[in-house]
Amino acid sequence: MHTHLRTITFVLSLVVATVASASAQGRAILPPAPTPTDVKPGSITCDECPYPYPSKYLDISVYSQDVRISYMDIAPQGTPNGHTVLLLHGNNFGGFYFKAIIDGLAKEGFRVITPDQIGYGRSSKPIAPYNLNSQARNTWLILQHEKVEKAMVIGHSMGGMLAARFATQYPKAVERVVFYNPIGLTDGRFDRPMPEIDEAYQRTLETDYQSTRAGLSRYVAHDPKAWNQEFETYARIRYSWTLSADWPRLAMVQALIGQMLYGDPVVYDWAHIQVPTLAFGGAEDMLLGTAASFQERMNVLAMTIPNGNGRVLLLPGLGHVPHLEAPDRVMPPLVAFLKEGLSAN
Repeated sequence: MHTHLRTITFVLSLVVATVASASAQGRAILPPAPTPTDVKPGSITCDECPYPYPSKYLDISVYSQDVRISYMDIAPQGTPNGHTVLLLHGNNFGGFYFKAIIDGLAKEGFRVITPDQIGYGRSSKPIAPYNLNSQARNTWLILQHEKVEKAMVIGHSMGGMLAARFATQYPKAVERVVFYNPIGLTDGRFDRPMPEIDEAYQRTLETDYQSTRAGLSRYVAHDPKAWNQEFETYARIRYSWTLSADWPRLAMVQALIGQMLYGDPVVYDWAHIQVPTLAFGGAEDMLLGTAASFQERMNVLAMTIPNGNGRVLLLPGLGHVPHLEAPDRVMPPLVAFLKEGLSAN
């Protein structure tokens, strides 16, 4: 198994080793664009976001605050296969960007539950400490409410961090795990001190269209031509929040979440995951600086899963959000891995 993983990583490294990280070299990734003048203030509860399916809401308590967590619950199309997929979003999104994956899974007979974590999307935005243990609990409450005993878990970007924590906190509820271009592949606490919350808040308050677009452009650092209308739509959505009268609240929430991502590393969770696990996604993800660094850490992740249960499958030519670049390349291997578990008890 370990030799096989090293071979995959070596082959993929040959494909992408010549690609330099534009952001790491201080160059703009995208050509300049004027700030749009037709974007109106957007609701911080994502009322205008392009959700592909209706949202459900579950009332819960977070630090003694009454809040609600939103989620989409999509029934299988065709013949149900009896399995549920839990789809966990990344930090710069809510569940709204998952249409291609939801549709692809539902067509294969999966029920798909896609939460907006507290602090994101259509869920509440309390001013409170944020941590992955709490987010995992909130996610588990959704499964309990829907009477789902087990799920296959796919976590993209920050959702990959949550998938690790969920799989270790609620192991009996997890059948398989897919780490889909996750962040949190290293413990970065020893490289820099945690930003002071008030400083982080003030910086977040200054967010505008240009900084939003530049931040999302890191996802196409491997190929700026991959920036398409979907990426632009999400940049405009995030910019619309900064025009809202409620932006200071969301800015504080985002600053608090930044502390969660800094202070709650999941690299130590991997060795405690007891189910088949796939490290999956675009091979040319440059959020760690270079694609080679990302590939190396994905290889380490897979090898750290005990009992030989870890595998790596990276798709050359794709970056941090592959389903926004080439969903037709993402879905077949993803579905194939999940379907391996259909006969499992």
